[in-house]
Amino acid sequence: MTTAQFIDAHVRLDVHPTHPSAVTAVLTGSQAHIPHVGLEAANWTVVAENTLVLARIDHEEPYRAEKAAQQLAADGVSVEITPRLREAMAEEWTWADYPMPWCTRSEIREVSDAAQKIYDDIRHGQLLIHAHAEDGHTTVAVGTYLGSGKSVYLHGENHLRQVADTFDSPAAALVAFEKVHGAAMRPGPAPMTDTERAAAQAGTSPPTAESGPPHPQPETVPAYAADAGDHDALLEAFLAAHGEWEKWRTWSDETTHAIHESQTLRIERVHEAHPRETAWTVAAYETPVSDRIWHVTATGATPAPVLQTLLHHLAEGDGWDTAVGGPVDEKTVTAATRPLTDAGWEHTVDGRWIRWTNLTGDAGVQFDAFAAQNANSTLATWTVWAGPNVNRATWAVQACPYTPAPLLASLAEDLAHATGTRTAPTASRRTTQPITTPPNLPQIPNQQSASRSQ
Repeated sequence: MTTAQFIDAHVRLDVHPTHPSAVTAVLTGSQAHIPHVGLEAANWTVVAENTLVLARIDHEEPYRAEKAAQQLAADGVSVEITPRLREAMAEEWTWADYPMPWCTRSEIREVSDAAQKIYDDIRHGQLLIHAHAEDGHTTVAVGTYLGSGKSVYLHGENHLRQVADTFDSPAAALVAFEKVHGAAMRPGPAPMTDTERAAAQAGTSPPTAESGPPHPQPETVPAYAADAGDHDALLEAFLAAHGEWEKWRTWSDETTHAIHESQTLRIERVHEAHPRETAWTVAAYETPVSDRIWHVTATGATPAPVLQTLLHHLAEGDGWDTAVGGPVDEKTVTAATRPLTDAGWEHTVDGRWIRWTNLTGDAGVQFDAFAAQNANSTLATWTVWAGPNVNRATWAVQACPYTPAPLLASLAEDLAHATGTRTAPTASRRTTQPITTPPNLPQIPNQQSASRSQ
């Protein structure tokens, strides 16, 4: 049995001051270069002399930092972990609506670690991306590893990006990619996602507080561009003001349920949901034991004014008597979107989708006529959104066919006329793209299957 020798080096691990999940390491001691080399090899980024940052796109930095701390200690390095980082390490969280629900937590980490390696290979220039395209709600790309010459077809974004197919040459890969995505194909890599941008920013400068006024003054903006605020505080205030609602805590502290005294209206609040994942689900039932009549979901970045409108309607009971099984007709659509029509929002029809968007194109409402006629469909009939476009929304509220028209009209009214406040951000929030990647990755045709790399 061998005993690790003492190394004159001390590593202090702490959470990053401006990046929600990143971890910093500050090294001291005459032999600080030894843990420095080890951390660099583990993909920590040097941001200043003897200061490194671990910033990942899968938000698993505390977990990886804990593993690094164990290795450093085993090597004889003195390690200090701050209390707030220990708290983050002890936190057990998972991705809401994860597209591979059969995976265990460790298997999810394996999937996201593989996505992290792809991201790192691209970032370090080892994987050259030739072209990309939008494929539904996600991004696909084709590229070549410069060392091996193997070309790959990539599907998904952030922690869900995977290698869906491989090819023996860039030419074969590009031909196959163009055959499937020719119309949407664009040269080079796709623009960075919010998650990638935040990770890159955390790894390019020392982890010091950002300069600027200590207390930025909020500005008045349209409701759809307002801050999300404290969603948990909004729920607590709602429950405190409406005694007919009662809060129920589940076995997990990650979720809170609120139930109306009639037991026919229910709220599910996921506390640690990421900004673009479902954080709220509101459901209405005909009886306490029946199937739900309608439901609405809202993502974690939904602005506070929009959520307040939704909660207001739950308190007032407007439109609860929506007819069970009643189809969504032209009258319903007209009533729900009248505020947008009156405000002069652009009205377009694209196949089964009808859309209303503002003049700047960064907010709107989408109606899916196909989903409206399929009561059992998992597709959203209504999507209220803001962001670059409906498929890359910063936040979204989605509703089923029988959602009360007055509620939808009020949300539309918020988009068209309501205002809220926004404070200039002093830190990048942890964000993800909407999790819409299907469990089975699509394959693009490979005419050289006989010579495909294994």
